[in-house]
Amino acid sequence: MALKATHELHRRRFSRNLGVGLTLVALVALVFGLTVVKVTRGDPMQGFDHQVRPEMEAPTQ
Repeated sequence: MALKATHELHRRRFSRNLGVGLTLVALVALVFGLTVVKVTRGDPMQGFDHQVRPEMEAPTQ
C-alpha cells in the first residue's frame, strides 16, 4: 500500500498552523523574558498594598 501524496489543502493548513504556533511560542518567550527580568533585578519586590513603607521610599540626602 503506497502512501498518498499530501493534498494542497493540508499544506496550507500546516503552514497556517505553523505560523500560529510560532506566534504563540514568541508570546510565551516574551512573557517569560519579562518575568525573569522583573524577578532578577536588584530592587526588592514588594506588593502594592496601599500602605506607606519607609523601606520602599527613596533615601533623602
